[in-house]
Amino acid sequence: MADSQRKILVTSALPYANGSIHLGHLLEHIQTDIWTRFQRMRGHQCYSVCADDAHGTPVMLKAQELGITPEQMVEQTRKEHHQDLLDFYVEYDNYYVTHSPENRELSELIYNRLDQAGYISKRTISQLYDPQKQMFLPDRFVKGTCPSCGAEDQNGDSCDVCSATYSPTELKNPRSVVSGATPVLKDSEHYFFDLPQFEGMLREWLRSGAIQSEMANKLQEWFEDGLQQWDISRDAPYFGFEIPNAPGKFFYVWVDAPVGYMASFKHYCNEHGVDFDTFWKPDSDAELYHFIGKDITYFHCLFWPAMLEGAGFRKPTGVNVHGFVTVNGSKMSKSRGTFIKGRTYLNHLNPEYLRYYFASKLSEGVTDIDLNFEDFVSKVNSDLVGKVVNIASRCAGFITKRFDGRLAAELPEPALVAEFQQAGESIANAYEKRQYNRAIREIMALADKANQYIDAQAPWVTIKDETKQAHTQQVCSLGINLFRILMVYLKPVLPKLAEQAELFLNDQLNWAGAQTTLTDHAINPFKALMQRVDADKVTAMIDASKENLQATADKVSADSPLAKDPIGETISFEDFAKIDLRIAKIAKAEHVEGADKLLRLQLDLGGETRQVFAGIKSAYAPEDLEGKLTVMVANLAPRKMRFGLSEGMVLAAGPGGKDLWILEPHEGAQPGMKVK
Repeated sequence: MADSQRKILVTSALPYANGSIHLGHLLEHIQTDIWTRFQRMRGHQCYSVCADDAHGTPVMLKAQELGITPEQMVEQTRKEHHQDLLDFYVEYDNYYVTHSPENRELSELIYNRLDQAGYISKRTISQLYDPQKQMFLPDRFVKGTCPSCGAEDQNGDSCDVCSATYSPTELKNPRSVVSGATPVLKDSEHYFFDLPQFEGMLREWLRSGAIQSEMANKLQEWFEDGLQQWDISRDAPYFGFEIPNAPGKFFYVWVDAPVGYMASFKHYCNEHGVDFDTFWKPDSDAELYHFIGKDITYFHCLFWPAMLEGAGFRKPTGVNVHGFVTVNGSKMSKSRGTFIKGRTYLNHLNPEYLRYYFASKLSEGVTDIDLNFEDFVSKVNSDLVGKVVNIASRCAGFITKRFDGRLAAELPEPALVAEFQQAGESIANAYEKRQYNRAIREIMALADKANQYIDAQAPWVTIKDETKQAHTQQVCSLGINLFRILMVYLKPVLPKLAEQAELFLNDQLNWAGAQTTLTDHAINPFKALMQRVDADKVTAMIDASKENLQATADKVSADSPLAKDPIGETISFEDFAKIDLRIAKIAKAEHVEGADKLLRLQLDLGGETRQVFAGIKSAYAPEDLEGKLTVMVANLAPRKMRFGLSEGMVLAAGPGGKDLWILEPHEGAQPGMKVK
């Protein structure tokens, strides 16, 4: 049975207000929604809130680009985000925005309390400044040459090639992403939160069970060199809240973003007469849980608890951290069409397919969740259509046509019913611990037993025997009761399917109801509850994602090479370093008899000669190539062709045919030189 009624407040991380909801966001929102729906089914007082994260330089600049105010852009995006979530059956008690009067009030309150307690200090720092736009540049708005490996066009805080981290002032040849101007160093007074004063409290809180042990261990790295004071201010121009008594200084977005949880709830409390303080006072008996991705753990598990502690509010009961979404084993990719927006998915597929698939994969850990589309189609069709819905569809017709739509007054196999009912506590325990994959496994094991029972009883055979009519009614009535119990257990995951099942069953599904049975009860005619996943629609969704990428590619012409052939998956520096590129001189080039596209090249590597077959015949005559320098992949495994052995690959650009251009190094490069 459920324990005594609990008071629970649940939040999800706030989507940023300058982009659309995608499948990565949805993993978290679906995980949160399942947990809150389960808690409500168990009879607990459970509120869930979220909001759009509205502040920061990216929002300000994007609004300028669109020719609207930041407030207008934020409101448009908030409506889009909220509708996408509702269409995935993710329902928050309040979906708000951080640019709100409640958030301003609470952010100022927390800051003032921290300041009065001596946790705020000021000092002058030097930052990169765009002299053309007259603004200080956040790390991600500066690009330049990596100070570690020399890679060009790298971000202001880290290198995508060698993974080095650094300060924007360390970049070589820095430039402003906003204007293209060369930034200059400029002094500015900044405000700092004294995080080191909370080290003891944070160490204790992290070991209290509030966060998964693997993440608690990871966060210990922050203590090794000592916690640093946290810069909480940004200079105008900036879209956000101005710091009290500090003209031209604004709260850094990560100061007021988590306060947005409080603000969204406060807005709900004001509208519905709920006592806000009961949930946020230091001695509150309510529970507070945040669901977040592993990339923002530091903010939620170091800065946020310290802010709350210093300002006299309670700390979270738990921060539930999840991994990322991969698709078909790789990071979501725009070029492959696997970076899928929520709306693109909804245009092609039932949202409950995704809710179920994510639930079947989600555990309490921080492991990444892979959305494998082949497995997706198979699992949904097998589990939901082939097992669960199949139980009702196999039994309902007989009840409707032969027994006037009425279930039997008595059910056979009380031990089987008891087994289904007794499984409820184990399944509830799995939901409570966010072990959704275990809950799904146990539910599907029960579904298998229900189908095995129906197979063994074969009501489609016994219905033909006039002496077995009562038995057939009881068998089918039992099947429908087992289906009902399964739908109770699946209702947190599949709310729409549960709603349809309630219409069919003429009954309301609640957790306690799984311990009862429906006998001598009228049901409604059965209608198909769920269609099988059409693999063609999955393909269409992926194709649509590719088309959307091309249609909306910023600053890229529809006819440009980049639009036609988008950049591929990101690789690590270690992967790239395995490729040995060398300067080679084309000593000899000739046609290959019987080959329409190939030329045979003899490549001089400065003391070693390689034979390479290159598909460039349509673009080059052999005599035009001899004597030229080019670039080849020198450590590619030899490939045996019917014309001979190809011992490498020359590099060329272009779509193919006559539009091919081999790479030609500048004068001074020598055969055998390494390209790096």
